[in-house]
Amino acid sequence: MAEGAAEARQSEGELVITRMFDAPRELVFRMWTDPRHLLQWWGPRHHPAVHAEHDVRPGGAWRACLRSVEGGPDLWQGGRYIEVDAPGRLVYSFAWDEAHPAHGHEMRVELTFKAIDGKTEMSFRQTKLPSVAERDGHRGGWTSTFDRLDDYLRLTTA
Repeated sequence: MAEGAAEARQSEGELVITRMFDAPRELVFRMWTDPRHLLQWWGPRHHPAVHAEHDVRPGGAWRACLRSVEGGPDLWQGGRYIEVDAPGRLVYSFAWDEAHPAHGHEMRVELTFKAIDGKTEMSFRQTKLPSVAERDGHRGGWTSTFDRLDDYLRLTTA
């Protein structure tokens, strides 16, 4: 599905992004579930992750910290895994801590990973966003994050 078509169907409180990665589905899934790898790509370019801990199982907690390259407060986020179906699907809750304007509001993230000719189509869906401004801000952040994932996958599979 084209990214534009997915975005056209989303509501004000929903963000949908579809990306194709030139890497096997099992590897892309591992990038999402192994904290050692997450630290290499998690967070937008201007707020890379400096901490990541993930207990990847239904009910398991995750927590990460993003730090601005220009200074400012650390942005902590976390939640719980709801579904883990390796290597095809991840679902988890997502909430910001106090330093973020949308702190305390719990959102939901659903990821599906589809193998296509040795590549991976990743479908990302974030719901329960509190406002259009938050949705649009998250779109920029996630797009930059997925660009970093793509760069890291290229290094990992080279």
